Amino acid sequence: MRFWLFLLALSLAIPAQAAKLAKLTLSGPYAAVSFPLIHMVESGALKDMADRVEFVAWKDPDQLRVLALEGKADFVAMPTNVAANLYNRGVKLDLVNVSAWGVLWMVSRDKDMRTLADFKGKEIAMPFRADMPDIVFGLLAEGQGLDPRKDFRLRYVASPLDAMQLLVMRRVDHALLAEPAVSMALRKTRSFPVSVIAPELYRSVDLQKEWGRVFRTEARLPLAGVAALGRVREDAHLTARFQAAYAASLKWCQEHAAECGRLVAKRVDMLTPEAVADSMAASQMRFVPGHEARPALEAFFARLLAKQPALVGGRLPDAGFYGPAGLGEGRAPR
Repeated sequence: MRFWLFLLALSLAIPAQAAKLAKLTLSGPYAAVSFPLIHMVESGALKDMADRVEFVAWKDPDQLRVLALEGKADFVAMPTNVAANLYNRGVKLDLVNVSAWGVLWMVSRDKDMRTLADFKGKEIAMPFRADMPDIVFGLLAEGQGLDPRKDFRLRYVASPLDAMQLLVMRRVDHALLAEPAVSMALRKTRSFPVSVIAPELYRSVDLQKEWGRVFRTEARLPLAGVAALGRVREDAHLTARFQAAYAASLKWCQEHAAECGRLVAKRVDMLTPEAVADSMAASQMRFVPGHEARPALEAFFARLLAKQPALVGGRLPDAGFYGPAGLGEGRAPR
């Protein structure tokens, strides 16, 4: 009830609408942060804002950066450190919300693996070299006195789904995965005929809980959210409408996980509706406006800066990075 009262209050505060756009492009990876975007397109949530609303997937960090730098998308789901890096390099963007607070897990064939230290000396499939999964793993390893490059055998692959495939095909025994790849790996190895050739996999270390344990803080991480790019940043009405629609679609996905799974799986051959539904239950997903997430982001970014300043563009982003102080609040053009 409180959530719907929140959306009602937000809608009353939304400023006057500008001219309707010919096209609005939403983009993101095939991960939980993008599921609300897909639902927004499928449900026509923003059809009053643009003649055509589309979802375009990015498959790796390089493709994401091209989308952002060349202005090929309007609202883009991305890792928070990538958003900070782009902003500090001069890309005009606002991180309007953070929604993914816990999607990273170690997955293993060994049910006795409890902490990252238990993986010492093991080969681990690792997606996105030098990006979010690799970064979090490295910080957690160093926080326990381990060298991520010397104490582990990291096998880098292009994406979590590629790492998942290595697990399913028994080419590795351990991997760091992001949802929904975790749920997909578990589903695949528990179903015929894959279960005949692959032993059971286990959802091993919850990296969010490990973060809380190692750094004595909350067991959550501001991993990913949505950034507004280019022209839409100056349209307060559109941004407010997007925020309300994203929050509502995230809630819908959480409350209708099976239907959300069917929507997403139609777009990704490697995913099943059941795995997507499982991932919604397992992930820490919560809509938080950018300016409200700022304390958690700055604490996270401070650790990245101490490790490798280039990960966030050399400095903490200033207040302009976090968007307007209110969901429906406009501001003067910059």
